[in-house]
Amino acid sequence: MKKTVIVLMVLLIFPVVRTSAQNSNLEKLNAFKIGFFTKRLDLNSAEAEKFWPVYNEYQDQRNKLQLEKALIIRNFNRNESSLNDIQLTEMGDKLIALITRESSLEVEFHKKLKEIFPPAKVIRFYQVENQYKAQLLNELQGVRQQQRNGLRRDF
Repeated sequence: MKKTVIVLMVLLIFPVVRTSAQNSNLEKLNAFKIGFFTKRLDLNSAEAEKFWPVYNEYQDQRNKLQLEKALIIRNFNRNESSLNDIQLTEMGDKLIALITRESSLEVEFHKKLKEIFPPAKVIRFYQVENQYKAQLLNELQGVRQQQRNGLRRDF
């Protein structure tokens, strides 16, 4: 659950961007992520060549599932009072189906990781992924704090 909340926050914080400045920020974020994972996992070139396409595909699929879940939740939040029991049951069933698909995706990704990395590096990947999310949240909090401080000075 915590993982889902973090990922949803990241998805909401870094939405699909359309302007070149925003694309530049996304490119910087991706470059930071690649550097972060590459350094912390100590990826050699053969591992990196196998890992990044698998990881990127996994991320794309996971993001799509999480977006679908977020849309269902948003629909519920906006329309809760007007939804009947049948509609609510269907929403709940769709959420569980998406969670199940997400779990299957995690299992498949883990199998692929085991084909790329030795066992210790597979576990390290999960550790690094959590560190990366924590780093993003810390930086986001820092930006928010700077914005608050900047706004206070302007008054």
